[in-house]
Amino acid sequence: MPLAGIALAPLLVSPLLAPSPRRSSAAAAAAAAARRPSALHRARCSATAASGEAAELSRATLLWRAAKLPIYSVALVPLTVGSAAAYHHAGLFFAKRYFILLAAAVLVITWLNLSNDVHDSDTGADKNKKESVVNIIGSRAVTQNAANVSLLLGFAGLFRALAEAKDIRFIVLVMCAIFCGYVYQCPPFRLSYQGLGEPLCFAAFGPLATTGFYFSNSNINVSSGTALLPLTKTVAASSVLVGLTTTLILFCSHFHQIDGDLAVGKMSPLVRIGTKAGSRIVLIGIVMLYILLVAFGVCKSLPSACIVLCALTLPVGKLVVDYVLKNHEDDTKIFMAKYYCVRLHALFGMALASGLVLARNGILA
Repeated sequence: MPLAGIALAPLLVSPLLAPSPRRSSAAAAAAAAARRPSALHRARCSATAASGEAAELSRATLLWRAAKLPIYSVALVPLTVGSAAAYHHAGLFFAKRYFILLAAAVLVITWLNLSNDVHDSDTGADKNKKESVVNIIGSRAVTQNAANVSLLLGFAGLFRALAEAKDIRFIVLVMCAIFCGYVYQCPPFRLSYQGLGEPLCFAAFGPLATTGFYFSNSNINVSSGTALLPLTKTVAASSVLVGLTTTLILFCSHFHQIDGDLAVGKMSPLVRIGTKAGSRIVLIGIVMLYILLVAFGVCKSLPSACIVLCALTLPVGKLVVDYVLKNHEDDTKIFMAKYYCVRLHALFGMALASGLVLARNGILA
């Protein structure tokens, strides 16, 4: 199993320059609407300051931020965990199919990132965001066309894998995951502006994508007929954990964007509840992750190898909690919270997939 790739994602994370500080907002949705004029004034001031600092950033730094390379672990982890679950259940692994799907998943995430920049540019959310791809290239049309090409190429890879797996459940689940991404950010839905990004993210990368990639390892055997993988409690449990770690990344990406989101009417969870309550939710999320891990081990949904290896990521989980609780009011530092969540997501996914492979081979089964 090519699991080592997941470990590379944390190495991509470097301490980048963050946006300039701003005043923390703890306004609820109704209160935010009532104080909209003053909030808009703060947002404009914050955006102006951020623009001045961003102008001093090197082009290389802007390109790094625009590329969002660490975030591509969200393409790697569901595929690898789903493939490891198939290997754990039936000993099936198809390397060529895996890498085709990896390329397809990366292309779909590229579409997600580029189209997000396009639509945030349309609403004005990225007006002063120097690392926006639209602002770097200077053309909305070019960015939109690149996003569309990425999505089409991603579809080509997915249907190539479907031709080999011949399991319709795979493509249905993955297409549902992509649809979640569409309604998250694209008009006329833009459900992220209603604060629904987190449940969509959980569903897309957890139960839908992880389970879908598990089904992609179905196989046709000429002598015995079609070998369709059954839905198991192991892949169901794994998908929940993957969905939770992915959702933490999205949630923590809101901390430093409250004023900008409020200015364009984007009611993210942090706009509604504020950073203090948000930091407590991060704590609850991390605690819930490890409680679920133990619970899945106790009920034999996951093998002991997964429990042991995933437990080794506890220091990273603690790092995320401590960092967010300490810095949730400081835009300069809280900017890095999402990257610490990427580390947790990648390492937890690597541990989970490795545990499934080891258990299949009789180690801590």
